[in-house]
Amino acid sequence: MPLIKRLPKILFFLFIVRPVVYLMLGLNVQQRELLPTKGPAILAANHNSHLDTLALMALYPLSALHRLRPVAAADYFLRNRFTSWLSLNLIGIIPLDRQGQVDKDKVFEQCQQALGDDQILLLFPEGSRGDPEQLQPLRKGIYHLARCHAGTTVTPIALHGLGRALPKGGSMIVPFNCDVVIGSPLTPGEDCETFMGELQQALESQLASCITRREVNEDLN
Repeated sequence: MPLIKRLPKILFFLFIVRPVVYLMLGLNVQQRELLPTKGPAILAANHNSHLDTLALMALYPLSALHRLRPVAAADYFLRNRFTSWLSLNLIGIIPLDRQGQVDKDKVFEQCQQALGDDQILLLFPEGSRGDPEQLQPLRKGIYHLARCHAGTTVTPIALHGLGRALPKGGSMIVPFNCDVVIGSPLTPGEDCETFMGELQQALESQLASCITRREVNEDLN
């Protein structure tokens, strides 16, 4: 993609997203070096806040943003003309219709095309935001998607604190320190259940190492 077409996205992240993520929130990032730099690859993160997508994208160099394609809820990110334009043009989402009005196969095709173009998908295998900082059961769609293209890796990423910074139903960002823990990439094998168990175990282990989670547990004790 020519630089002139990428420029609005670069400026948006440079002057708006990064200041919010790094200055207002503050991220404790562990093992950043494990982030994939090119596709086909999938980032699989737990999901507690609409800040999750922007926080993950902010981890990448500005020059690599065009390779990232978040799969995001259409009912939120396309809820009006302004957010639709921003989400499609500056964030580059693949819209997922959770209301069942759009054929899921079309979304799957867009994801396949992105992987075929060596892009990096950002997926939340829980499917939707759950209770703050609580890992929900994972859906198996990520396995079947990763199996579509040979060489696709799945990198588990644990997020903690963003559910407090912008909780479900909230509209104001509250300054909190947050954790991002990147795990070693997984390669889906022949058995779906085995892979899903590995992904679940990886996310649970990474969540346990979050600094802010340990602080919360210590306060409760």
